[in-house]
Amino acid sequence: MSDTITEAVFAQLRPVFDPEIPVNIVDLGLIYDVKVDGPKCTVTMTLTSQSCPEAKTIPDFVKRRCNTVQGITETEVAVVWEPLWTPQRISAEGRKMLGIDE
Repeated sequence: MSDTITEAVFAQLRPVFDPEIPVNIVDLGLIYDVKVDGPKCTVTMTLTSQSCPEAKTIPDFVKRRCNTVQGITETEVAVVWEPLWTPQRISAEGRKMLGIDE
């Protein structure tokens, strides 16, 4: 059941975009880990840079989106800087959206 909820969390995170890059935060590789333990969800993520102007907004939006998943009542979002995000973390789908050759 936890896998189903985790999939639902990722489905809720796909519509979340970094406003400066036209790719969702999942395909950008900003989501490092999602753990669901009963009604609690913990998301470990990063941002494209430590000076991101949306550094507070994006994690808050992630939390709100996760809390819409049935069965989740509490979400903790940890923004980490290691490993550092690089464009190599962008998924194949994200590269396609950006027109980047693999």
